[in-house]
Amino acid sequence: MTPRRLIIAITGATGFVYGARALELLRPLNIETHLVVSKSAELTRRYETGISREQLFALADEVHPVGDIGASLASGSFRTLGMLVAPCSIKTMSEIATGTTTNLISRAADVVLKERRRLVLMLRETPLHLGHLRTMTSLTEMGAILFPPVPAFYARPATLEEMVDHSVARALDLFDIEIDGMPRWGENLHPPGRTRE
Repeated sequence: MTPRRLIIAITGATGFVYGARALELLRPLNIETHLVVSKSAELTRRYETGISREQLFALADEVHPVGDIGASLASGSFRTLGMLVAPCSIKTMSEIATGTTTNLISRAADVVLKERRRLVLMLRETPLHLGHLRTMTSLTEMGAILFPPVPAFYARPATLEEMVDHSVARALDLFDIEIDGMPRWGENLHPPGRTRE
């Protein structure tokens, strides 16, 4: 049986909160989290959040230095549910697509793909040029899932936190990880004037 382990990588694209919130939502669940943070993500953390490095690291079960290419995550024999890159920069996406494993994030993602595990990339870039789109197609053909964090307004989010939570919870759905209280269309969300039959 595959251990309930999930790799969370945070790269330097805007949206640091997605990775941090994924760790927070996973904390009360019986899932072992392995965190890798890129050097650029460290800068983004300071620009975008009030989360300290120590606070972030405390959310994960294990933290791996981005340069540690010999870490457990770099081997296919280390079993996981897969890997969530949240947010995912274009640079990281491109490295993964070409198999250029310059750090532990791209190496771990390469391992996840070769072992046919689930790789979910919360890509944060817009607009996209043809090169981006071709790279996304290539990754999809390899088995990765591109999951831009697009807000779901049908859930009528009242705060930025609710929008973030919904995107992260939907991404975690792809690993069959259930987050309690997530708004779901046709379950606890219905069109106005309709109730569940």
